[in-house]
Amino acid sequence: MTNTNTTNPAPSLVGDVELTADDPRLAFAKAVSLGRAVIAGVRPDQLDDPTPCPDYDVRQLAGHLIAVVQRVAAVGRGEDPFSVAQIATDLDPANLAAPYAAAAHEVQDVWSDPALLGQLVTLPFATLPGAVALRIYTSEVSVHTWDLATATGQLPEWDDEVLTVAYTTMRQALPAEPRGGELPFAAVVEVAADAPLIDQLVAWNGRRP
Repeated sequence: MTNTNTTNPAPSLVGDVELTADDPRLAFAKAVSLGRAVIAGVRPDQLDDPTPCPDYDVRQLAGHLIAVVQRVAAVGRGEDPFSVAQIATDLDPANLAAPYAAAAHEVQDVWSDPALLGQLVTLPFATLPGAVALRIYTSEVSVHTWDLATATGQLPEWDDEVLTVAYTTMRQALPAEPRGGELPFAAVVEVAADAPLIDQLVAWNGRRP
C-alpha cells in the first residue's frame, strides 16, 4: 500500500476570499485536494483494475471523479447538471491529475462569490442551496477518492473535519432505507460505532470498508 500525502494542501482562499472553518467551500476544497493526490498516484497499469464502486473500473472511476468536480463548477454557473457527462473521457493515462486540477480551478473561480452559498442550484437529483450542495459533493468526492485509493493500494491521510461534514450531511440527506432502484446506493454496511470516520462514511454509502 502506498501512503498518499497532499503535497499541495487545499488553498485557504477562494479567489481573494479567506475561508473560515465553517465555510463549506473549505471542506470541499480539502476533499478535492486529497482527491488530486490520489488520482495523481494512479499508475497506467492499474486503469483496468476493478474498484469498490461496482459500475466502474479504475479508468472509469478516475473519469467520473473528474466529471464530479466539473459538474460542481457547472451547477455553480447555473448550467444544466446533465450538461456534464458522468465520465470524463479522452484522458491521458500518464497525467490524470491535469484535467482534475483544471476542474478544481474552475470550481474555485465559480464559487468565489459567497452569495452563491445561499442561492439555489440545480443538481441531478434536487434543487438545493449552494452550501448544502457543496457539502453533498464533499461526500461524493471523498467516497470516490476512497474507492480509487482502495483500488490502487493508496493510503490517503484523511481529514476528520472534512469527513465530519461529509458524514453528517449524508446521514441527513441519504436515508438508510430504501436503497436501490431510483436511489443508486447499496444497503448501509454496519461498522463499529468507534470505526474511523472514513469507514463510517463509505459504509453509509453502501461500501464495505
